[in-house]
Amino acid sequence: MPVSRRQFVSSLGLGGAGLLAAPAFPALAARGREAGPARWRPAAAAEAGLIRLDSNENPNGPGARALAALTGMLGEANRYPDAAEEVLVAAVARAHGVGAENVVLGAGSSEILRMCVEAFTGPQRALVTAAPTFEPPAEFAQLLGHPVVTVPVDAALRLDLDAMGARAAGAGLVFFCNPNNPTATVHGEAAVRAFLGQVRRTSPATTILVDEAYHEYVDDPAYRSAVPIAVEDPMVVVSRTFSKVFGMAGLRCGYAIAHRDTAATLQKWRLGSSVSVLALAAATATVEDRAHIEAEQRANREAKAFTRAFFEGAGYRVGPSDTNFLMIDLRRDPQPVRMACRANGIAVGRPFPPLTNWLRVSIGTLEEMRQATEVFRRVLA
Repeated sequence: MPVSRRQFVSSLGLGGAGLLAAPAFPALAARGREAGPARWRPAAAAEAGLIRLDSNENPNGPGARALAALTGMLGEANRYPDAAEEVLVAAVARAHGVGAENVVLGAGSSEILRMCVEAFTGPQRALVTAAPTFEPPAEFAQLLGHPVVTVPVDAALRLDLDAMGARAAGAGLVFFCNPNNPTATVHGEAAVRAFLGQVRRTSPATTILVDEAYHEYVDDPAYRSAVPIAVEDPMVVVSRTFSKVFGMAGLRCGYAIAHRDTAATLQKWRLGSSVSVLALAAATATVEDRAHIEAEQRANREAKAFTRAFFEGAGYRVGPSDTNFLMIDLRRDPQPVRMACRANGIAVGRPFPPLTNWLRVSIGTLEEMRQATEVFRRVLA
């Protein structure tokens, strides 16, 4: 029986404790828990057995709480999501110890990135970004005809924060992906604070967008989220997503945390009701699910260590990783390797210039990585 909006708000207002115990569509809930490459995917029949190590997705999918929320809310798909948005905003605020006025929702963190580009860059207000890094901010700016300043990563695959800070003068927005995709490197708290201070001195009117999509995967003890800074500093925005550790890339749900004035500015650029009621329900159910988060962290560490050991044992340099993927220096053009892997049922990462000899491999389940390394062993021979 479908639940009402009042019942939905009531059930999720207790941090997910009141979620429907029995999903309305148990077959759908079970489908999300199937193991390995036999799992259902909406791909062409020709790719039915493909192991996807190309998009940094969580191979395990949403947790049990999220699946229960999804199936329980299917009967509410005819309703606009206004009330459900309020519930998720409250849950996110509670999870981070901030106010609801500091939270802005988006259809994945990509919508947050778009809002920041639209709000803070202009024909005379450039975007400063790295190469390689997550591309959408630069792509959004280019579509708008706004200038983009690109700073290469350093030899250690880390963002060159000194160079980025120096290029920030007069810019509208600096995009700082931490940990960085695709290089998997992270900057610790001291480096982040020094960088933010440098940008403030160089260009006080420049906003800094810190993309923390891979926050939950960080193991570096020197790392700290920039959320506490963003709440106090109107020139700093932090973006987060439910696409990675929470396993909800296909549902499209993310958020920004910012100073209340900055959050109010971003709200003006948001497409109203852009997050579906299903995504909102699943996100609300899982944002404070520490058991699920910790289980995913453990699974990622184990499969990543196995994969690193394979490549290093084969004599390849593997970059440091505080994410759910690895960068491997193949010392040659990776494109033939990509094609050979694809022909053997393994999809790996696309090119990331200027790192022309490097291959990005997302971390799947341990069983998927066992199968994948056997393919890697053959195609790299």
